[in-house]
Amino acid sequence: MVADIAYLQQSQQQISQLESLFQRQREAFRANPMPSAEQRIQWLKSLRELLLSQQEALIAAISEDFSNRSADETRIAEIMPSLHGIQYATQRIRQWMKPSRRGVGIAFQPASAKVVYQPLGVVGVIVPWNYPLYLAIGPLVGALAAGNRVMIKMSESTPATSQLLKGLLAQIFPEDLVAVVLGEADVGAAFSRQPFDHLLFTGATSIGKHVMRAAAENLTPVTLELGGKSPAIVSHDVPLAHAAERIAFGKTLNAGQTCVAPDYVLVPEARAQEFVEAYRLAVQAFFPKLADNPDYTAIINERQLGRLKGYLADAEAKGAHLVPLFPEAQGRRLPHTLVLNATDDMKLMQEEIFGPLLPVVPYSNIDDAFTYINDRPRPLALYYFGYNKREQQRVLNETHSGGVCLNDTLLHVAQDDMPFGGVGPSGMGHYHGHEGFLTFSKAKGVFIKQRFNAAKMIYPPYGKAVQKLVYKLFVR
Repeated sequence: MVADIAYLQQSQQQISQLESLFQRQREAFRANPMPSAEQRIQWLKSLRELLLSQQEALIAAISEDFSNRSADETRIAEIMPSLHGIQYATQRIRQWMKPSRRGVGIAFQPASAKVVYQPLGVVGVIVPWNYPLYLAIGPLVGALAAGNRVMIKMSESTPATSQLLKGLLAQIFPEDLVAVVLGEADVGAAFSRQPFDHLLFTGATSIGKHVMRAAAENLTPVTLELGGKSPAIVSHDVPLAHAAERIAFGKTLNAGQTCVAPDYVLVPEARAQEFVEAYRLAVQAFFPKLADNPDYTAIINERQLGRLKGYLADAEAKGAHLVPLFPEAQGRRLPHTLVLNATDDMKLMQEEIFGPLLPVVPYSNIDDAFTYINDRPRPLALYYFGYNKREQQRVLNETHSGGVCLNDTLLHVAQDDMPFGGVGPSGMGHYHGHEGFLTFSKAKGVFIKQRFNAAKMIYPPYGKAVQKLVYKLFVR
């Protein structure tokens, strides 16, 4: 009882601090509503220098939260894309900020028109636990490049990383410019209820619905980066070693705890068993052993581990054949497992897996594969393996997904010059690169006239000869 009261008091204090912080950021934005390009560039350069200097501390904190996260995976999937994103934006901010000149029809001359890209104000960012650095820094870069103030709600599942990032960002940014918010789910719910000028959420579809509902109370625009069941399609003629190795990389990175990880793989019926063997060889080449292997990332916590074990037990009870690729688990290191004979009534075929389990689903022809995908909610990513360009084009034309890789996995997310975002149940809106700048800006249309006013000709009273001439010239 005493502990419950203490928790409630702490939570209320955190929520009160959150609301006060939001007001301070709003006031600071009003005092400087259009930061210069030089100022924005300096913000990003400071951020880049901080990340470069604190790599080892960040790697250690993330590994502590996971119980073991491969240091190289953190470098590859979090630090490197964060640095590249900062560099990309820094080099282009001046160009992005330039007003865009637009045409004015002859009927409205003399006049000019332009679009001005104005910062929105205070941007909220809700960060998931699976990539706690990159999924905080990526939106932060876009929001700062656009000239905004930013509040970041870190996940309660990554306490070491969250506390470290809060302290590090406080070294280079005042709280009324960039602030990190910590706290449990109730603080997260209060965060989503703030009247932000834009709110970006990355996480589960089920939580995304709550975030969008809370944002709707303030008519806060949202960008939702969700997930879903991203399929991989293996064609009838692609070399299986090529497909298996690239799918294995996408599925084993971060132990499958990636929103764009392949969630299941569609394989021609006649090639299914051969694919299983090729996939086994690929995974075991990456990870010759599981036990005490620093490269083999663990599941983030016991709750998620229990969920994944539950998926396996449910699938096996309903007739699936499990093919574990390692003899046994170690702590929260869960053996990578192929699931054969998977059916729609199994939990792992209904929910995003978000772990090292890969169902192998046979198909007879490519049309059946397309039907299988299109009968289900639109995924965040889709991966096709095959070198027939006509079939590649059919994949692009006949399926919907947030993004696509042809003959690879995951790497579309790392391209700074492409937008990243979902479609339907896998999300809405885009960010990264120029799209991030646009997402966190108001594209304000401006129509400009000086002394001479030709529009006076169409002012009332109506029925004048000049108005009839205007209609004759322009209403046709």
